[in-house]
Amino acid sequence: MNTCAEMQKSETHQPTVERVRSGQVYRPLVDIVERKDELLVIADVPGATPDSIEVNFERGELTLCAVVPPREREGQRALLTEYGVGDFCRTFSVSEEIDAAKITASYVHGVLTLHLPKKDSAKPRKIAVKSA
Repeated sequence: MNTCAEMQKSETHQPTVERVRSGQVYRPLVDIVERKDELLVIADVPGATPDSIEVNFERGELTLCAVVPPREREGQRALLTEYGVGDFCRTFSVSEEIDAAKITASYVHGVLTLHLPKKDSAKPRKIAVKSA
């Protein structure tokens, strides 16, 4: 079973997060990479800070949300705005092959990286062949 493909196909399109403020909400662009011992989820969340990012895993669903403050500053007037600013939210259904207790996250230069380790039972293993 290809865990990465399963994760991509089972993405839910309606976030389970309730909005408490107005403004744009974007689906962050995400790459999902499968390695032999983990899945990597790499998400673009420009304008966020590590404190404004919330990652939750509950009942097989992984949810990433980030609150991004508006860019307007007092005494400035935008002449052109092509880059949308708003919060980010995305939810994925995750295989039971992931060890939820060992999920880690890091955020560098606008990119959130999640490491989702596979359970030992889901990792490929080499079987020794013995002679009779």
